Amino acid sequence: MKRIALTAIAAAALLSGGMADAESPRGIMRGTGDLGIVIERAAGRVVVVETSTPSRLYTIDGLGDLSHASAVFSRDGRFAYVFGRDGGLSKLDLLRGEIAKRVVQAGNSIGGAISQDGRVVAVSNYEPGGVRLFDAADLEPLAEIAATAVDGKRSKVVGLVDAPDSKLAFALYDAGEIWTADITDPRAPRVSRHRDIGRLPYDGMITPDGRHYVAGLFGEDGAALLDLWRPEAGVRRILDGYGRGEEPLPVYKMPHLEGWASVGDLAFLPAVGRHEVLVVSMSDWREVARIPVHGQPVFVVARPDGRQVWVNFAHPRNDTVQVIDVPSRSIVATLKPGPAVLHLEFTPRGEQVWLSVRDADRIDVYDTRRLERSASIPADKPSGIFFTARAGRIGY
Repeated sequence: MKRIALTAIAAAALLSGGMADAESPRGIMRGTGDLGIVIERAAGRVVVVETSTPSRLYTIDGLGDLSHASAVFSRDGRFAYVFGRDGGLSKLDLLRGEIAKRVVQAGNSIGGAISQDGRVVAVSNYEPGGVRLFDAADLEPLAEIAATAVDGKRSKVVGLVDAPDSKLAFALYDAGEIWTADITDPRAPRVSRHRDIGRLPYDGMITPDGRHYVAGLFGEDGAALLDLWRPEAGVRRILDGYGRGEEPLPVYKMPHLEGWASVGDLAFLPAVGRHEVLVVSMSDWREVARIPVHGQPVFVVARPDGRQVWVNFAHPRNDTVQVIDVPSRSIVATLKPGPAVLHLEFTPRGEQVWLSVRDADRIDVYDTRRLERSASIPADKPSGIFFTARAGRIGY
């Protein structure tokens, strides 16, 4: 009986410790699958939000320059890794509502990724250029990939994503190259280089199945495609000269390729400097249609079921969001949430989409079936919105 009693006490202590470890600052037990963060860029902090309510939970500040911030999540969704423009890498504990660890690892950085196994966080840098790898547990530095071009100069790195088989893929803006890195041993990454892909790759994305990496080209109308199943075949040019014969418009904001929408066999993507969304067949990567839209697209994002694609726009037409019906490839709604809609993020099953309306200091939540606003949440100059469902997606 004494042994049973001692075992029960030990079990109770373990259970109590586990409960305390999972408590939020409000003392409420919660999981992480319903959580997300909203970047308050001007204040250098994030708001931890809950999507089912929807509501703000608490804020975490002291995160530095978040003017172009993005985030990835640990496999269990408990920790967010926030990449700041000032080179800051911050690991946030979403359940405790606090910074678990923060390092300033470069002078100017532009995003990052987390490895397939969740053990390595990678940061892409503008200054001094290259990619740095960190242990996801304690942010211990592991290795640096210098991203040195043929002329010996370092290049800005953009479009960094995780890929299957413990790989990373990214583009070198200044050098016009795509690199992949095998980080099976994160202290000794093995790099493969693909040169002469086109001028000024400004961003990149990976298809949901992890097979194709696509880099958009700012220096010319087109994109560069690398088949990660057959990298020996080299880089293929796609959408070459899609604006041929047309006068290009001034580019007010570069599109974000992370937001390219993949729906079945089709990809919906923003045309640089044009009021169009391009529709591409992913079986042969040829253009099959163009959809005229309100302005220059920034994010072109598919609802999780693939029925709708939502589009926001660059300044000066950034008070508007349009909804494309995928079967008909037509605009079915033009919404006016307010000034400076910077980002949009769907809840995991797509019944809601959250929009950051920066210059109105709020987040708007829209019902995607009724195409109506269902809630608003105050936020100080919000920009990026990131939900923990990204933890289970390739390239997010």
